[in-house]
Amino acid sequence: MFDLGIFALLGGALALGVAGILTYLVVREKVDDEKMLEIYNAIREGAIAYLKTQYRTIFIIAIILTFVLYLVFDAPNYGGIPYISIGFLLGSGASLAAGWISMDVATRANVRAAYSAKHSLIKTLRIGFYGGMVMGLFNVGLSLLGITALYYIFHKSPELIVGFGFGASLAALFAQLGGGIYTKAADIGADLVGKVEAGIPEDDPRNPAVIADNVGDNVGDVAGRGADLFESMSAENIGAMIIGVALAAATGNEAFIIFPLLARAVGIIAALLGIIFVKGDVEKNPFIPLRNGMVATTIFALIGFYFLVIETIHSIYLYYAALAGVVTGILMLLITDYYTGYHYRPVKEVAEASVTGPATNILSGLAAGMESTVLPVVVISAVLLASYYFGTLFATEMGLNVHIGGVYGTAVATMGMLSVAGFVLGLDGYGPIADNAGGIVEMSGQPDEVREAVDKFDAVGNTTKALTKGYAMGSAGLAALLLIQAYLDIVKVEFLDLLNINNLIGLFIGALIPFFFSSLAIRAVSKAAKQMVEEVRRQFREIPGILEWKAKPDYARCVSISTLAAQKGMVPPTLLTLLAPLVVGFIFGVEGVGALNIGATFSGFILAMLMNTGGAIWDNAKKYIEMGHFGGKGSEAHKAGVVGDTVGDPLKDTAGPSLHILIKLINTFSLVFGPLFLVYYLL
Repeated sequence: MFDLGIFALLGGALALGVAGILTYLVVREKVDDEKMLEIYNAIREGAIAYLKTQYRTIFIIAIILTFVLYLVFDAPNYGGIPYISIGFLLGSGASLAAGWISMDVATRANVRAAYSAKHSLIKTLRIGFYGGMVMGLFNVGLSLLGITALYYIFHKSPELIVGFGFGASLAALFAQLGGGIYTKAADIGADLVGKVEAGIPEDDPRNPAVIADNVGDNVGDVAGRGADLFESMSAENIGAMIIGVALAAATGNEAFIIFPLLARAVGIIAALLGIIFVKGDVEKNPFIPLRNGMVATTIFALIGFYFLVIETIHSIYLYYAALAGVVTGILMLLITDYYTGYHYRPVKEVAEASVTGPATNILSGLAAGMESTVLPVVVISAVLLASYYFGTLFATEMGLNVHIGGVYGTAVATMGMLSVAGFVLGLDGYGPIADNAGGIVEMSGQPDEVREAVDKFDAVGNTTKALTKGYAMGSAGLAALLLIQAYLDIVKVEFLDLLNINNLIGLFIGALIPFFFSSLAIRAVSKAAKQMVEEVRRQFREIPGILEWKAKPDYARCVSISTLAAQKGMVPPTLLTLLAPLVVGFIFGVEGVGALNIGATFSGFILAMLMNTGGAIWDNAKKYIEMGHFGGKGSEAHKAGVVGDTVGDPLKDTAGPSLHILIKLINTFSLVFGPLFLVYYLL
């Protein structure tokens, strides 16, 4: 019989191949502007220097953990065959590679997008979008190839691949958290002193923190997000494959195990076809072509999923579950657009509240952020219920365990939602490229018409970044049940009693973790931002002539502050994420860890939605004022908006997106260490 897994391998190879072609199409564009190239080189060199420093730290930790995993699991359980430890090392390395490649192409694309704006807006969009799609396709393709290869090398046992998911999650948390601390320390320092105190524009070259701010867009929003997105797909694929083992055993159909891999391959093809439809009136609204591509990708994914489901797992009910997942993705994008778009009530309301000062701006933004959690929870709950129901219908039809069938229905829904991930990740990568292009145009002193043109692309980039964060958290919420069930399958627990006192304590501790984690992350940003503010003030005070264009700021000092702060700040929250399930597991056993996973997953999802969307509302309320509303730039409302934006920055770009990884890391860590907790626990 022909092995369907070959399609997954071909899909992964195709994604990497097209990513390589898109990279070539970006880098072949020439830039004939010395000032732009000077700024570009400073940003690129700063980003590479930071990643080298960060990756050294992560590499040391990864090597130590690889050795520990080998001694604890591989040596006693698998006769010395390093399934878990090698999987962990490969997952860590692949996650970091995904971040590095994404950042490398994004930094090459930003200056080319900026330069092309002087001649062709269509080319500007194309360069930015192609640069973003490299991140999307490379992440999806590398994850698919890695998991598929290990599945066959490790004797078709998904349980042995959990080390890969754990490694990807750990590396991603370091990358996202460190990058988030770096970028927000620089951003806050640049905004508070530059915009509010000195009254100079964003990305003004007189601001000493401006290079660090633009470097941060790459190490946080690109390298960090690249590693994050690689981890997301890997963890959810592995969890769904583990769920499929029981169904494969009952039916004799291996497709239930490899279906997540085949679904990812279908999504890759849909994304590639969607690229063709990125067309429209760029001058009127650069978002129109991107929206057209997204719509086309979704349609192709729905068609491809129908044939995939019918031909492999043979159930129209599971196709309905996949359809529910695709609809979830669309609804999450629409909800996020409503709460973060300039044309809707939440952003306008926060902007109007800025007229009476920073306090009312912050209160209004906090209220809007809290409100923004309601619809996502309702949508995720409804889709979990619907997909579970379709899964039970499938199980009844096949004479299988109804609960396992229901859980597999939610797994298929998650795969449906992630079917458009390649294109959505491309939109995510487009955002920081457009942001950097705007900075390069501003700092190189381009004419007003070029700045205004690039501002349109930058505004769209802010929208796409907000939309993809909502999408990513939606997929995490939808994957909650399958990851928790995968853990229970690993430790052979059929029923988890949450009223048991040990499990209740585990539930409380799990619900607490995202809050304590966020506290550590935001405190790290606050400390670093304080140093940055003091440094920028010092330079304005001690280097005469900066504001009069007579002297050049010391950009390197600000880059150094952000780099050091990120290295110090990323370790404590990550250790918390690892130690909490370890302590609970050794005290309360596997059921206590299962309860902890539930608490962390659901409180983390809601808190992340609040911070991601709330932070974007504050950001866009500031930009709405800058468009000329409520007094425009320089007004008291604008100053209040800047303060609100600085409050929202570490929420939406540091703590919020890191919670997405925290949820996956806790679950994948539990998958790896669960068997140990079965043997060693106190209560």
